Amino acid sequence: MTSSALPPHEFRQTLGRFASGVTIITAAHAGEKRGMTANAFVSVSLTPPLILVGVDKRASMHSVLEEVQRFGVSVLSVAQRPLSDHFAGRHSAGKPQAADVPWFDHEGLPLIAGAVAQLVCRKHSAVDAGDHTLFVGEVEYSRYTDDDPLIYFRGDYHELG
Repeated sequence: MTSSALPPHEFRQTLGRFASGVTIITAAHAGEKRGMTANAFVSVSLTPPLILVGVDKRASMHSVLEEVQRFGVSVLSVAQRPLSDHFAGRHSAGKPQAADVPWFDHEGLPLIAGAVAQLVCRKHSAVDAGDHTLFVGEVEYSRYTDDDPLIYFRGDYHELG
């Protein structure tokens, strides 16, 4: 295998030109509700309904997703930017404390209340992909609203319109 001549910073800046939604990946683990911000999220298949989320192997959520059988995905609304910062570990004014997170429980799986969309997934597979693992989930439950989503583009948050 040859090493890529493309520097990681250049690759990140290039991919930052792809606008994406912002999600919180959640799981119940060792009696705690756990979550992390992720924008590496994509639908994979309609039949069966599959989604994929890419998680850095250095992230604490990585080991959680390796161990659990079910995980959640909450697509954040434009009003939930502070939650994105909270679960990304960014400290900012107005950032919620752990006790302020609007958890919503669906059959024992924590999701984020007020999200534009929520998915409950059973882990289908995990694929090694460089410094990340691609976790594929089969969707068992979903719900959505018509609220505006939070958008991430060029390293910053944006709104539709």
